[in-house]
Amino acid sequence: MGPGKWKGRRLPLLPLRGLLVYPSMVLHLDVGREKSIRALERSMVEDHMILLCSQSEVNIEEPTQEDIYRVGTIARVRQMLKLPNGTIRVLVEGVMRAEIIDYLPGDEFYEVNVKELPEEESTDPETDALMRSVLSQFEHYINLSKKVTPETLAAVSDIEEPGRLADVITSHLSLKIKDKQEILETVGVRQRLEKLLDILNNEREVLELERKINQRVKKQMEKTQKEYYLREQLKAIQKELGEKEGRAGEVEELRNQLSESGVPDPVKEKIEKEIDRLEKMPSTSAEGGVIRNYIDWLLSLPWKNKTEDKLDIARAEAILNEDHYGLEKPKERVLEYLAVQKLVQKLKGPILCLVGPPGVGKTSMARSIAKSLDREFVRISLGGVRDEAEIRGHRRTYVGAMPGRIIQGMKTAGSVNPVFLLDEIDKMAMDFRGDPASALLEVLDPEQNNTFSDHFIEVPFDLSNVMFITTANVVHNIPRPLLDRMEVLYIPGYTELEKMQIAQRYLIPKQKREHGLADEQLQIGEDATLQIIREYTREAGVRNLEQQAAAVCRKAAKEIVGDPEREPIEVNSEQLKEWLGPPKFRYGLAEVEDQIGAVTGLAWTEVGGDTLVIEVTVMPGSGKLTLTGKLGDVMKESAQAAFSYTRSKAEELNIDPAFHEKNDIHIHIPEGAIPKDGPSAGITMATALISALTNRFVSKEVAMTGEITLRGRVLPIGGLKEKSLAAHRAGIKKILMPKDNERDLRDIPESVRSDLDFIPVAHMDEVLRHALTSAVDVH
Repeated sequence: MGPGKWKGRRLPLLPLRGLLVYPSMVLHLDVGREKSIRALERSMVEDHMILLCSQSEVNIEEPTQEDIYRVGTIARVRQMLKLPNGTIRVLVEGVMRAEIIDYLPGDEFYEVNVKELPEEESTDPETDALMRSVLSQFEHYINLSKKVTPETLAAVSDIEEPGRLADVITSHLSLKIKDKQEILETVGVRQRLEKLLDILNNEREVLELERKINQRVKKQMEKTQKEYYLREQLKAIQKELGEKEGRAGEVEELRNQLSESGVPDPVKEKIEKEIDRLEKMPSTSAEGGVIRNYIDWLLSLPWKNKTEDKLDIARAEAILNEDHYGLEKPKERVLEYLAVQKLVQKLKGPILCLVGPPGVGKTSMARSIAKSLDREFVRISLGGVRDEAEIRGHRRTYVGAMPGRIIQGMKTAGSVNPVFLLDEIDKMAMDFRGDPASALLEVLDPEQNNTFSDHFIEVPFDLSNVMFITTANVVHNIPRPLLDRMEVLYIPGYTELEKMQIAQRYLIPKQKREHGLADEQLQIGEDATLQIIREYTREAGVRNLEQQAAAVCRKAAKEIVGDPEREPIEVNSEQLKEWLGPPKFRYGLAEVEDQIGAVTGLAWTEVGGDTLVIEVTVMPGSGKLTLTGKLGDVMKESAQAAFSYTRSKAEELNIDPAFHEKNDIHIHIPEGAIPKDGPSAGITMATALISALTNRFVSKEVAMTGEITLRGRVLPIGGLKEKSLAAHRAGIKKILMPKDNERDLRDIPESVRSDLDFIPVAHMDEVLRHALTSAVDVH
């Protein structure tokens, strides 16, 4: 349509909010704004014609020219009715599209110059085809949408004018004003139909999607209601049959437990699946019991239950000192460990391995650490564990399957951050059932143990908050990869003085309590305690000492019960011999007099240090060297080295160079059936051999330890502290030790160092100078 055919006219403007009027539409409007009412009144005064334009935003109360669309509809006002609330209801009929050319001045209402946009009707085949498509899509829309009645389709189908058809259909759609305005602004009929077709297509897709979602939700709701109904029926049936809620009640109880348990989401999903499986199982099924056991285990584990740490170093030190006498170095190391944790605010660090002989307090030290931190304490013993499944658990497919000891320990602890003691880690063995030590690698590795995998539990369990402590008697039995993950803390044996204090402060009061004895009923003085330590026990720890104290308490209890009126018992030497029998050990293994061919050596055993006498006898014969006393290979090699050294130095030592051809030599180490091995008796055997061959006495006050080379050099040894304690216990006065071991002297307690004379030696000549006294004539 050419611009020349457009007419211009002057009309009052009525802005519409949230509403749009098309030509040929008749509808009621409620008008309440002052400006709008005045525009209506002006229209009624003139020719009842008014321009209806929509606002771009609904919320604007006083629209400006920019807030009103430029294209609107010229309408005829048919009726006006004043309502009681002050608004006016009008009936309007759309006549024709029009575009605002400009606004006329005036504040009372908007008046505009408009350009009419009359409809151009054309009936070519393409327009007809578009009309049919639009009607077809509209029919789909009506079927999907419940907002438009089917009668509307019949009314719309009768419209023959394509432009009017597009307008009427658009007025029935639930569209935004912006989209409806777009149709209003499209003057060309064909373009208008095409746009409407696009809109209808989009609307239909949205409605189809909505319907699918609604159906899915409805189906889900129906399924839930059905399940609930069936469950209630099942409960009713089981009640009638006399079953106490049966499987359904069990499942409901488990679901309640799960909702209250606070387990992590992945574990929750796993438990929900298993509960669903359990629900479908017949109550007689054996597998139901297996699933129930598995669910119980998962629910009973402390997934999130955490105790509050009390990292108070002064309190921790007080607890350690209260529970243990001595052990200064281990206690200091534990306090350092806790101090670091306080600074970093997280207990993640090296795994402590407490190594020491039996009875020195390794287990009770771990218990004290837990007490000082205010953590739960759990202990498992690994002694004799040969099966990897003991650590990792069995798969659920096995009959009687259970989780491993680690998970069992966590359940016992009831918190996710206990102090976990792995006792006797050096006593594990390996056989065809796997290697439990390798299974422990994951447990003790801080980089891996946050997702510890147990075969029975199947879901990863976080062990990173656990403080692991291990104990062992000897380090060399711990597999190397396991040892690398731990920090070794040596707990040595006790001195006599320390044993005395431990007995008086802890062991004797404890045994009195356990045997129901009051302090005044039984007195075990220091002399009696010392006698028990020296003559009835020989150990690095205090376990046997406690057993002997218990024996004394039992004897006393018997006497007190037999004669309640008797005087308080004060234990003396005679009483000890009567109650405990004759002394089991001779205190002070130091020889009573100087000997020929007998030297006191110092040995390290799994129960601490010990003294042993090495004897050498020379007899006429053919040069045979005999070694007895349950010696290991290393000890035999030391004997050979001592023998070869003696042969090489025969002339210097005034020994017949052919002594090895004319004599048989017998080297014997007594002390029962204890296996003896290790490279620390070389100088002892050489001294004993030279003493026997030269008929020179060995000083009874001297004990020695050290390895020998063929040239007579003295090599360093280990376990000097334990050996020194044994020498002190045995009443030795002088210790010959390798010069290279001087650095170890600082570890020896002051009370022992002051009583012993430590002589560092670098060569066999020095050993002989200190050990051998004058020669004796054997004829």
